[in-house]
Amino acid sequence: MKPKDILVQWIDAFNKADVDMLSALYADNAVNHQVVFEPVVGKAAIRERFVAEFAAAEMVCIPENIFEDGEWAILEWKDPNGLRGCGFFQVQQDMIVFKRGYWDSGEFLKFQHIENDPGK
Repeated sequence: MKPKDILVQWIDAFNKADVDMLSALYADNAVNHQVVFEPVVGKAAIRERFVAEFAAAEMVCIPENIFEDGEWAILEWKDPNGLRGCGFFQVQQDMIVFKRGYWDSGEFLKFQHIENDPGK
């Protein structure tokens, strides 16, 4: 599969808050680095972060642009509140091996009425 195909599956799983489907897209030793937090390493840890995040907040990913360059898929997104961000997904052998996300944590927390890091 192309990285873009994996990204489309990721968006579908994210919007369903399906942590099992999401974590299945990551390689065992993958790294998920949301730049407002420390990197999360390993499929199990990434799954646990998603569990915590979905328990703490309602999250929706509305794709605005999807790009592909080699083994990278790039997502520009927004949510229903107007929060915007982007994500970079490195895909090797049909698995996400690295993901980096950029978004405004202050705006996210304000929209969700959360005062602390939802992943902790």
